[in-house]
Amino acid sequence: MQDGPKTMSELAGLLAEMPGPDGAAEEAARARDAVLTKPPGALGRLEELAIWYAGWRGEARPVLKSPQVIVFAGNHGVVAQGVSPFPQEVTAQMVANFQAGGAAVNQLSAVSGARMDVYALRLETPTEDFTKAPAMGEKSFLEHMRDGWQAVDPKCDLLVVGEMGIGNTTAGAAVALAVFGGEAEDWTGRGTGVDDAGLKRKAEVVARGVAAHPGVKGDGMAALRHLGGREMVAMAGAILRARHLRIPVILDGFICTSSAACLEVAAPGALDHCVAGHLSAEGAHGALLERLGKAPILSLGMRLGEASGAALAISILKGALACHSGMATFAEAGVSDG
Repeated sequence: MQDGPKTMSELAGLLAEMPGPDGAAEEAARARDAVLTKPPGALGRLEELAIWYAGWRGEARPVLKSPQVIVFAGNHGVVAQGVSPFPQEVTAQMVANFQAGGAAVNQLSAVSGARMDVYALRLETPTEDFTKAPAMGEKSFLEHMRDGWQAVDPKCDLLVVGEMGIGNTTAGAAVALAVFGGEAEDWTGRGTGVDDAGLKRKAEVVARGVAAHPGVKGDGMAALRHLGGREMVAMAGAILRARHLRIPVILDGFICTSSAACLEVAAPGALDHCVAGHLSAEGAHGALLERLGKAPILSLGMRLGEASGAALAISILKGALACHSGMATFAEAGVSDG
């Protein structure tokens, strides 16, 4: 399905039938790792990352050449509830900054050797305020799922997705609460820097929003449509497309992970082709990663979003693959393996 899902039935089909890794390539990569010139396990998690990547790419000795970073931007109607100290105009201003090459993610993508693309999704028309109505109708939801699906370059060999959108930590918290339960306070953080009063108000908005849509609880796609943002839907669409192309994915921070979690809730195992790039300083990100069973590659106190943490983690994965594919075996090096 080259253009992406046009109906909810087609989306359900894509979630139901997802390819897995190449078991033979994974086993060959594991066998290679066992005879490289190092003690077993000496490279720690780098070894696991290399074998994981080899399985998804179907190569025992892969090289990462063409990573793609995509940033999706969207505006949220729930901002009318006073959940952010910044006006929505900042979303478009930051998109312009991305396009001009002036943001952190531009620098981190460049240093990682990644192509970077930016998609602004109808910024002039925010989603509905989800405390009063579903954030998106079904038609809009599918449109933005396809936006994400079509943004993925089939020739890339690694995907990173990120976001920009004033108010989207509120949407991310609402989605997490809807699919995983608990209390609104468990999932609501300070985002771009709300004070204590703002944090309390934000949690109340998250609770009201989820209460307004009781039918979405535990339903990943319904939660994403009713409570998420256009950029969140597009990230999910891109991650799903990557799975069907067997392109490994590095997840970014809280909002990206909240979006991705909807796929996992809808189809357990949907994120097997994904690793967590970093642990964000946004409070609930760690809890989300625990729910998904994803250990972060980095933990640097970052909370910028815009794919910055995941873009930085590309270099770690490149290092893992350089060692795995470039090191000599004991036999090749003439070194005794004991």
